[in-house]
Amino acid sequence: MRQIKLTRYRKWRNRFHQGWMVIALLGMLLIPLVLVAGLILKSMLLLNTQSVLGLLTSTDWSPLSGHFGFLPFIVSSLWITILSLLISAPVCLLTAIHLTQYAKRWVLRVMHPVIDILAGIPSVIFGVWGILVIVPFISHQLGPLFGKSVSGYSILAGAIVLSIMIIPFMLNMLIDIFRAVPEELKEASLSLGASKWQTIKRVVVKKALPGIVSSFGLGMSRAFGETIAVLMVVGNVTRIPTGVFQPGYPLPALIANNYGEMLSIPLYDSALMLAALILFMVVLMFNIFSRWLIVKTETQS
Repeated sequence: MRQIKLTRYRKWRNRFHQGWMVIALLGMLLIPLVLVAGLILKSMLLLNTQSVLGLLTSTDWSPLSGHFGFLPFIVSSLWITILSLLISAPVCLLTAIHLTQYAKRWVLRVMHPVIDILAGIPSVIFGVWGILVIVPFISHQLGPLFGKSVSGYSILAGAIVLSIMIIPFMLNMLIDIFRAVPEELKEASLSLGASKWQTIKRVVVKKALPGIVSSFGLGMSRAFGETIAVLMVVGNVTRIPTGVFQPGYPLPALIANNYGEMLSIPLYDSALMLAALILFMVVLMFNIFSRWLIVKTETQS
């Protein structure tokens, strides 16, 4: 009898725990759907008056005249995101390889708190550092080196600041990915006569390739949505940039700079909600593309 009661108690307890875990899972799935639904609802005022294609391809941003061209903001965001990833990805990859494959263990123990501190610094501090260091460097040294007379507030300044901000985010993931590669694979390669670098290049990196792609994809998504530090150094000029020394105006900066002031103008408010929706969809496409790359690299490895 006691055994039967104990069995029933365990069964009900398992059902209870399974139930709240399912509820938590459904809640996590509903969050992005609710976000998208809210953004679409708020954007409908503008979408009912203008076509989506016209809004995405127009360069005319004159809110008081009813013209909302998002192309300069989209192009600026892509410029900054891709350039920041090109700067930070090699640094993170080579640093992670050195820390996990070459450096002594105490070096990694020292570096972990440093990476965590760098990840915890508020973005506004990076922005102030960019104004004090990166902007003058581009204006006085780097720009004249390439024959450019620039103020320093540019796509390049935003990309440099952003690349430093996402380095700890990607580096932490890459370190864990390389440390998860089985030691047996490396030992088998070394026993067959391969050098240490050949083992890293042909075995370790190949085995960790899906994780590397995932970390770069998440880093790109993180970079695309960063706001404060970027808007402080990028210049915030509404035009399509044609070079890294020109100012830009990314989508997050557009929302942050204008949302509080324009709530009283319904069409402008709807346009900013559409900008947030575009930002959400671009990040979603980045994630889908990185997921596709992960699946492809896993099938090839």
